[in-house]
Amino acid sequence: MTDLRHIDALVTAALDEDAPWGDLTSEALIPAEALLDARLVAREPGVFSGSEVFAAAFRLVDPQIRVHLLAADGERFESGAVLAEVSGPARGILQAERIGLNFVQRMSGIATQTARFVAAAAGTGARIVDTRKTTPGLRLLERQAVRDGGGRNHRTTLSDAVMVKDNHLAAVLGAGLSVTEALVQMRARLPHTTHVEVEVDRLDQIPAVLAAGVDTVMLDNFTLDELRQGVALIRGAALVEASGGVDLDSVAGIAATGVDVISVGALTHSVRSLDLGLDVASRDAAVDAAVDASVAASVAASVDPATAEARLPNEAAPEPATAP
Repeated sequence: MTDLRHIDALVTAALDEDAPWGDLTSEALIPAEALLDARLVAREPGVFSGSEVFAAAFRLVDPQIRVHLLAADGERFESGAVLAEVSGPARGILQAERIGLNFVQRMSGIATQTARFVAAAAGTGARIVDTRKTTPGLRLLERQAVRDGGGRNHRTTLSDAVMVKDNHLAAVLGAGLSVTEALVQMRARLPHTTHVEVEVDRLDQIPAVLAAGVDTVMLDNFTLDELRQGVALIRGAALVEASGGVDLDSVAGIAATGVDVISVGALTHSVRSLDLGLDVASRDAAVDAAVDASVAASVAASVDPATAEARLPNEAAPEPATAP
């Protein structure tokens, strides 16, 4: 579960961006005492994620708003399912609506996509994990959504674990060190609990990496045959991660090669938000009265008593006719 303080900070920033000086429409049109009931409804099937963030959007706008969650994070649902009920002051609900939906739609989209990848790899023992290819500022939420979809998280930040990639190795070789020497020296400078992963893009790079005693070897953009050869070469000396170009069409084949981990950037970097909507279940009579009064006033203002001809509210009255 993502820390509520982090959730509140993210949601507050989003609310401030969306309504820096309040919701002009609702404040001008809706009476302060008006109440509203609404439901979060699924327009398509999926996996739910983002319950705490959705609720926070309404709570932070107006603490009097009540959100009753009907689905738990990680729960599957069908189209038409009611996932939450919202009730309270109408102005607050309408102001928080878009922000609450933006978060829950994206997180549920990630969870749903992750569940598809997990299902495709089922029975192989391969874990589906995310990457750091996340929306800036939203990484913790998006990683929560991956977990809700049944996936696992890779390192959260650059500070969490060592991952030596091709650019790192190029810099090492340019300094005149061998890959094995550089990795051994690096490991000596690290705490003994630090996990070390090294990326390779060719089979002939694997022996030098294994000689340094790394924990995980990432096989980047390998063919299925190369993945099988890599798994056989490593033979349990380290975890084997497959990465690069993984999609729903290829993931089952990759999982069947015997790799331990499959990292999938598409879980977060190009996912489609799920179609969820906030439907008004019932409106307070005060809201109806305000809308009706506004419409009536606009119509009255647009009718010229002398000619009984309707005109647009901003349209000037015609000049009086003059005698020829």
